[in-house]
Amino acid sequence: MLFIIASVEISAQVSFNVNAIEVDEPVTITVAINTAQNSCNGLSNPAKVYMHAGIGDKSNAFGFNVIGNWGLDDGVGEMTLNANGTYSITITPQTYFDLTAAQINTAARIGMVFRNADGTQELKLNQNGACGDFIFPIGAVQVKLTQPTSNLVVVNSGDNLTVRAVIDYQGSTTIRGTIEVFYNNTSIATSTCGTPACVATITNITESGEVRIVGTPPNGVTETNEAKFNVIVVPTVVTETMPAEMQDGINYIANDFTKAVLVLAAPGKDFVQVAGSFNNYMPTEAHTMKKDPSSDKFWLEISSLTANKIETYQYWVFDQSPATNSPNLVKTADPFSTLVLSPFDDPGIPETTYPNMPTYPEGQEREVTVLQTGQTTYNWMVTNFEKPKKEDLIVYEVLIRDFDANRNYQDLIDKIDYFKNLNINAIHLMPVMEFEGNESWGYNTSFHMALDKFYGTEDKLKEFIDTCHQNGIAVILDVVLNHAFGRNPLVRMWMNDPDNDGWGGDSNNSSAPIISNDSPYFNISARHSYNVGEDLNHQNSLTQEYTRRVLKHWIEDFKIDGFRWDLTKGFTQNCSGGDEGCTNSYQQDRVDLLKQYADYSWSLDTDHYVIFEHLGSDNEEQQWANHRENEGKGIMMWGKMTDEYNELTMANSGNKNFNRMGHKSRGFAKPRLMGYAESHDEERLMYKNIAFGNNSRASHNVRDLNTALSRMSALGAVTLTIPGPKMIWHFGDLGMDTSIFTCASDGSYDNDGCKLDTKAQPQWANNWLTTANRKKIYNDWSRINALKINEAVFEGDYNISSGSLTPRIDIFNTSIPETELRNVIVLANFDVVAQTVNTNFPIEGAWVDLMDASNSTTYSANTITLQPGEFKIFGNQSATLSTDAVALIRDILKVYPNPTSSAFSLSKDVLAVSVYDVTGKQVKEFTKNIIKNSNYSAISGRNGFLLKAS
Repeated sequence: MLFIIASVEISAQVSFNVNAIEVDEPVTITVAINTAQNSCNGLSNPAKVYMHAGIGDKSNAFGFNVIGNWGLDDGVGEMTLNANGTYSITITPQTYFDLTAAQINTAARIGMVFRNADGTQELKLNQNGACGDFIFPIGAVQVKLTQPTSNLVVVNSGDNLTVRAVIDYQGSTTIRGTIEVFYNNTSIATSTCGTPACVATITNITESGEVRIVGTPPNGVTETNEAKFNVIVVPTVVTETMPAEMQDGINYIANDFTKAVLVLAAPGKDFVQVAGSFNNYMPTEAHTMKKDPSSDKFWLEISSLTANKIETYQYWVFDQSPATNSPNLVKTADPFSTLVLSPFDDPGIPETTYPNMPTYPEGQEREVTVLQTGQTTYNWMVTNFEKPKKEDLIVYEVLIRDFDANRNYQDLIDKIDYFKNLNINAIHLMPVMEFEGNESWGYNTSFHMALDKFYGTEDKLKEFIDTCHQNGIAVILDVVLNHAFGRNPLVRMWMNDPDNDGWGGDSNNSSAPIISNDSPYFNISARHSYNVGEDLNHQNSLTQEYTRRVLKHWIEDFKIDGFRWDLTKGFTQNCSGGDEGCTNSYQQDRVDLLKQYADYSWSLDTDHYVIFEHLGSDNEEQQWANHRENEGKGIMMWGKMTDEYNELTMANSGNKNFNRMGHKSRGFAKPRLMGYAESHDEERLMYKNIAFGNNSRASHNVRDLNTALSRMSALGAVTLTIPGPKMIWHFGDLGMDTSIFTCASDGSYDNDGCKLDTKAQPQWANNWLTTANRKKIYNDWSRINALKINEAVFEGDYNISSGSLTPRIDIFNTSIPETELRNVIVLANFDVVAQTVNTNFPIEGAWVDLMDASNSTTYSANTITLQPGEFKIFGNQSATLSTDAVALIRDILKVYPNPTSSAFSLSKDVLAVSVYDVTGKQVKEFTKNIIKNSNYSAISGRNGFLLKAS
């Protein structure tokens, strides 16, 4: 038996001033740009053209080095405009790519792509509608294999193998010459070339090895070249019980940094070999994985490792009788990788974001997994973080890519005061798991347990989480477990690949499935109507095991406080891709399954936040929101109210009823609705205010920027105060007015086409925090957040009266005495003219304007006149945020001296002490175990502080 894994060689239409590229000689590369938009894009009237190029051996044209900094107009790879409209650049490959001596000797191919200055347009090779890189050979002599057609052949022991090759000299394939065949560097055959090819036979193959075919043209040409491929002899798979307590992926051995055990579930596959830096990516029989008889999982102990040394590896997964159109061999990284190296994305990651990134192994293809024993454990400063109550959550949703100019975790760490001063108590990070490409929202996830290096290192993310916890802020991760994209190993191991390009699918038939019919993880076709990528089958036990492992990793290794589950409608097996009615209706299988996943999260972390982006029917969401509420659990549900609130801010005639911002209207037993007016998926309210707002009054024209901004404080009043968790999309608190459909290339608006584009940073570039009308939104929302988080009344009941331009919210907690803040009323005027509204105070007496920290503004009249865009938040008593003395959360504690401005002591042992100023901003935290009568230095300021002990 013999089977061959196919590969594809491509050519391109780019001209050179020489007959052949030589590694040590200058070559001028000329490209005629394509100004028409096609499937591979084009360069439409570019001011500059850059060549982004790489060099490597025959297996990877970019494997040795890549020159070019994608998206930067820095001169690296810049081409010169010619009189005829073409662009040229002259290079000497060995110096341009800074090659080592070994690389000079083995360089075989150059790859290139052409782009405009900021990387928003690119020109690639159009291959029957599919886009590919331009790839060119190096050397006047080329040896081209016609048999086998791949760089890897699998044979049974004792098989013979015929080799056929063509010698190409300066573009002519009519050259005869001679070939010499080497097996593991031993010469085993020679052949004089006839028509149409050079032919030789390798006989009685009994061991795996490398085949080299060295070709020499006739007529006194001294230059030679060679082609290579590998032969794998089918090994004997040893059946042996796997060591106890091993889990999928890398298992590091405690106190033994010389070993690691690798585990892979690959049902239906014949054998798996581990190819890595520890065997020069040439696995032998010794690197064939064993099979555990009880689980059928493959496993292998890797030994002779060195502590802290970076190693890399792939699984070479073999299937001798694959499904139709599926490959016999897949080379893939570990599905449970926590760090992968990518030949596609890593060159575009700045050194400042990911210092000392491990080097991608020369000569390999696609992602590899990093293995490193003896890693230094991160030293957490906060080990016992107390999460904010779900009822008090103010979640700030962040896309790291668009938060600040450096687009990394350090940006967030540097801006921690921005979050603290806004008084949010949770940050929701949009997906940070390894995704395809660098400029992404992250929902095209490829490795669910590996961090995408474009945002920074593992330790930097942990530092960010630790910093948040030191400041009383929880961290929530967006997890994308409904689907995965094509680089995911679980996709690749069971892919349908009729065009043999190694990615799945068919470049000549866009409707061809990527998943083969024997996949234990994925559906061939999605079972819901909102799918992207490949649809995971969550009724399969292996998928459930994979999901639990992903959850465990982030909870235990990163101390993540909660997950926002993306697209939970996709967790059913009952529907089809085009059936929205089915997808949006109650499905018992996903109700039960997602409860099980929530239970698992709570088994690891009893207070873990579970949040579903379902946006579905109330009867289904009630099942999750009310799940285990008798234990104080309950799953939080995303609650989109964008359209209703935008009608308010625009002062238009559409539906303005936002009663469903509260949980009671949806049948939830407790406040488990995470309502929001803005999220990453919705158009910016401010953009629509300016574009479509009410312009009937010149004195209050909503389409005027300053007028529109003046209405956003009131938006915070009628959203954030409603009991239950609430969410802010980043920079809504500064009145962000850039449309989500703004194109990165020129700032134009492109309906849905530019939604995922990288956005500009006007909030920092223009210093919006010093712009009065934007800073007012920030300050007002900050005060509202402080009230929401720190005042117990906001954990009570509420009534909403909405539907008009003058909504009212009544918030009350009857368990609080009338001598304290137990009633709050929110009034707002979103009209374009002044309105007089009834106050209808439920308790007699003077009511305090809670937005006034001095408590000096009170009201008792039956009516109040609100100007356009104005709001009021009244309380029956002053807010405790404004008291001058220390307030104690637990009466069993005594603090002395009281009041104090410099230091205090406690009368009892506690686990943690937090100090807050009057706005609710945490100014100090003591997180280690302490003894009674200990003295603490307090940060004094303004009107005093609030002490919280646990």
